[in-house]
Amino acid sequence: MKKLLVGALVGGIVIFIWQTLSWAILNLHHASQEYTPKQDSIMAYLNSQFSEDGSYMMPIFPNGTSREEMEKQMEVRKNKPWAQIQYHKSLDTNMGANIGKGLVLDIIMVAFLCWILMRISTPSFGTIFIACLLTGVIVFMNSPLTIHIWYVKADIMAHFWDAIISWGLCGIWLGWWLSRK
Repeated sequence: MKKLLVGALVGGIVIFIWQTLSWAILNLHHASQEYTPKQDSIMAYLNSQFSEDGSYMMPIFPNGTSREEMEKQMEVRKNKPWAQIQYHKSLDTNMGANIGKGLVLDIIMVAFLCWILMRISTPSFGTIFIACLLTGVIVFMNSPLTIHIWYVKADIMAHFWDAIISWGLCGIWLGWWLSRK
């Protein structure tokens, strides 16, 4: 139990530190958070259009649109601009709570992986390291890459490097920690 808890705690902190570096210090995800000098007028317009929080895809069809009408509209809209909007009426600036939630999730995530890795009868450093790297690839393919296939993400390569580097660093730690006698 000690191996699992210590492995998860340190591994979760390793991943959390990489996330902090990636998003805040190195700003690798800048492409998905670009500045526009028109932000005040855009926000004023959005505030006048949306009454509640929501995720909006544009253009999209109202519920109940027939398949034939959708296909006709898709042909008309082909190669034209589109947008996704995540709209929130209020900016939550409680960084402490969000940081805490992120760290706890990272620790839980690594605990799950430790549980699986500890089921290997004689885990070697290399086996654990490769398993962690493959976990990073799975994490990347499951969400950022799958979403990118449908809705192009400007920071897809940053997500890729986040998965490889964070899970690789975690793999170095867990490979050493879990393979110790």
